[in-house]
Amino acid sequence: MSRAPRWAIARKFPAQEEMTRLLDVEFQVGRTGAITPVARLEPVFVGGATLANATLHNLDEIRRKDIHIGDKVIVRRAGDVIPEVKAVVAAQRPPDAGVIDLPRCCPACATEIERSDDAVVARCPAGLGCPAQLHAGLLHFVSRRALDIEGLGEKLLQQLIDAGQVRSPVDLFVLQADTLEGLERMGRKSAENLVAAIARARQTTLPRVLYGLGIRDVGERTAEALATHFGTLEALIAACEVDLPTTSAERAKDRYPQLQAVPDVGPEVAKRIVDWFADPDKRALVEQLTAAGVTWPSMVCAAVDGPLSGLKFVITGTLPEPREAVAQRITEAGGQIVGSVSAKTDYLLAGEAAGSKRAKAEKLGVTIIDWAALAGLLNP
Repeated sequence: MSRAPRWAIARKFPAQEEMTRLLDVEFQVGRTGAITPVARLEPVFVGGATLANATLHNLDEIRRKDIHIGDKVIVRRAGDVIPEVKAVVAAQRPPDAGVIDLPRCCPACATEIERSDDAVVARCPAGLGCPAQLHAGLLHFVSRRALDIEGLGEKLLQQLIDAGQVRSPVDLFVLQADTLEGLERMGRKSAENLVAAIARARQTTLPRVLYGLGIRDVGERTAEALATHFGTLEALIAACEVDLPTTSAERAKDRYPQLQAVPDVGPEVAKRIVDWFADPDKRALVEQLTAAGVTWPSMVCAAVDGPLSGLKFVITGTLPEPREAVAQRITEAGGQIVGSVSAKTDYLLAGEAAGSKRAKAEKLGVTIIDWAALAGLLNP
């Protein structure tokens, strides 16, 4: 049974809305350097919670809604979860309402903020040199789906940064129990447990490392696809060097052929990856992690010689067997499973209730097969 069947319709009551006053706007710095304006509100009870803060997304959104400091605003919880400033009550705007402008320098490190003409989001270019980006980047690096260092939480990381003991992810791997024991609410046993967790994290996998590095637009799925396609970090870096554009006149879709051969990697994501590994400081970080004893096995496997060798499959709809079992059958026969339909897809395996993927395959002229046809391909 699908968790979200296509035949079902869910209806919601309209979100509850209340009026309050916008007291101030502060700018926060995210993991990738994005500068996000946050509204500080006169606390108001909405939809079962008291709201005092709400994201304003970006400066363009502020201009579109004509938001000023001091305005009376309508707030709600978008999707019954996320605090949102829906609109301004312009008729009640005070005479001294203040215009909201993007700061010239990063509020965390005072580096001059960058924003290109075609970019919606402004960013701080300081990277790990910015305390806010360092803190967020380290939280990402130690998270469960990355290096998975248990016991290294937000407050402890902030203490380590404030004490100057951690300035990059590499510094985590030289921490000693004696050093940690001196931190607030950190006893000897807790310190030893954390050092042991860090030691365990030295043996990891390539997908976890790629995800943990925090490359923009490279999530878990893309990290897994890159690791599976290239097998080693050295091969990925070599592909990035080959894919460096030689002239500014090259069209985006013609660039990065090595990386765009990876399922679900398009020109924008490929550019992010190439730019990341082209940065000498980022390359040095990878080398330092290796020197600190962080290891991951190669994912290079001998090519499976089978009836489906070299063929790319997308699976959609309900099949007679669980999807994981079907995917395993295809890969054991030499085929490759990809997540989305593209012109590079060889076959779409469509079961019952196939939806948008089938429509896209028909539009692109991708061969669509059913369960019986797959059996024929597996046993020619």
